[in-house]
Amino acid sequence: MSLNTLSQQLNSLDVESDDAFSKLANLANQAVDYLGAIQINRTIDRLVNKPNAVKLAVLSSATCDHLVPGIRLAALRRGLLIEIYCGQYGQYRHEIMQPPSSLRAFAPEYILLSLHADSLLGQISPASSPDEVDAILNLQVESLIQLWSQAKANFGVSVVQQSFLDTAPPLFGNLDRMQSASPFQRVQVLNQKLAEAAHREQTGLLDVSKASRQKGLTHWFDRARWLQAKMEIAPAAALDFGELMAQYLNAQLGKARKCLVLDLDNTLWGGVIGDDGLDGIILGQGTAVGEAHLFIQSYAKSLKERGIVLAVCSKNEEKIARAAFTDHPDMVLSLDDIAVFIANWQDKAVNLQTIATTLNIGLASLVFLDDNPAERERIRTALPMVAVPEVGDDPTYFVDVLAGQGYFEAATFTQEDMQRAAHYSANSKRQMSMETAVTIDDYLADLSMQMMHGPVSQLELPRATQLMAKTNQFNTTTRRYSQEEIAAFADDLSCISFQARLQDKFGDNGLVSVALLASSSADSKTLVIENWIMSCRVFGRNLEGAIMNLLVAQSLELGAEHLRAEFIPTAKNGVIENLFATLGFHLQSTSTTETQIWEISLADYQLIPTYISVKENT
Repeated sequence: MSLNTLSQQLNSLDVESDDAFSKLANLANQAVDYLGAIQINRTIDRLVNKPNAVKLAVLSSATCDHLVPGIRLAALRRGLLIEIYCGQYGQYRHEIMQPPSSLRAFAPEYILLSLHADSLLGQISPASSPDEVDAILNLQVESLIQLWSQAKANFGVSVVQQSFLDTAPPLFGNLDRMQSASPFQRVQVLNQKLAEAAHREQTGLLDVSKASRQKGLTHWFDRARWLQAKMEIAPAAALDFGELMAQYLNAQLGKARKCLVLDLDNTLWGGVIGDDGLDGIILGQGTAVGEAHLFIQSYAKSLKERGIVLAVCSKNEEKIARAAFTDHPDMVLSLDDIAVFIANWQDKAVNLQTIATTLNIGLASLVFLDDNPAERERIRTALPMVAVPEVGDDPTYFVDVLAGQGYFEAATFTQEDMQRAAHYSANSKRQMSMETAVTIDDYLADLSMQMMHGPVSQLELPRATQLMAKTNQFNTTTRRYSQEEIAAFADDLSCISFQARLQDKFGDNGLVSVALLASSSADSKTLVIENWIMSCRVFGRNLEGAIMNLLVAQSLELGAEHLRAEFIPTAKNGVIENLFATLGFHLQSTSTTETQIWEISLADYQLIPTYISVKENT
């Protein structure tokens, strides 16, 4: 989109309308350059009706104001509004240790530390011994860890540490990698130590070092801009930086995509299997096209192994389409890799809705990969919430385009993530079982469900935190908690931290629910459900009843007489608006912000019958 066209559309936007933000997001999804990002950034500030903002503070040893438009543009493309506080040049340490009033008033939710390598590595000379280099690097990483801890303590934020760019010119040439004191090698080792420390300390990592290898360091770092204005991230890379930051925040907020839906003909293989036959499709070693489709399948397989759900949506005869998976010798993907397989002649928009329903996930969780531009446009028009990468017509680059969009950005990676694809595959089998059952009671009884429960221990802490961050439907207050905050509930003997797993005859659903209860500040005999979340993949099985039975029992053990709960309605948690009423609670009040207060006398609680057997973790 040309700058003049964008300007005209921005000028015609009614900034006071209720849908102005969504219209602006649609504009942001067009091809917009850096000057366009600046204009969109200004328009965001003029909007009257805006969603709640995510607050990000960027504290840096370099100039960072020019990064704001790119971050906000990329966030807008994901339906997010970000408010950004840019710290003073080089004052990052002071701003964390002795926060200025402006930063405290801003009250950030995330702090990004964007530091230049020279600010940490200036003590190392080319003559430094390997031991001296290692000692200095360890010292600097320890210094960063202390900053992270202080930032978390002062603001209760999630900290994101930017990795370091290798901006120094070669010193030893080809020997740079072999010399521990070379500028190149010290940055490489520092980044590795940084990544290990961030993983250990539950701190985020914004890996600009890795990203800079995609387009080259000269795209990301312009020495003239550094000397003139101390811009470490070059203006040319500001949009790339914004995409990287928005992808990270999107994942942290639980908005990353969960399912890759694959077309078949000319996507997973070359040619049309219905016309060309099994022997006529192009797949396998020996031709560039055949190897390109192998690469697509291999990447999809890797996504599945890290927990992304795979589905098929193809205009084909199902029997013929399935034959490729079972009978072609070069297929990388098998039918066992596909959670939902739909091959028919219906509108693909209808089939995508069926896939989402079968997996019990939202359409906004889907990414649709299709070689056909007409089908891509159809889905963008009919189902704008589905992500449809513009892959072009050359399968050689399908994976690069798909991976480059960051749809499946991971906030964390746990054992549960690795099992997610299997969970959803089992869910589709449960769906089919329910459709054949005579009654819902027959279906639930036939599942042979068993719930394992216990407090949130160190082992469950990463998954519990992840589930809290990304669950929106069964989420009573939508409060998000850090690992440290959840651990504090678990350590406090006056509180209850509760986690539950659910198994059935189709498999293990993993850790699917977390509840946090604390003693009321006004009444020591009342426990308050601070938040309660449950994965959507176990909806409809009365797990909430089984959990409430246990929460009541544990509350009585703590000497409580009443249980109180808040319900804060949102655009996404309407599915549980009657949750507490069905569990026997009584509505006490609704505040001006629509927060509902529910309460029940534990002496009056009636156990809820379920088809779930209960086992405590040992």
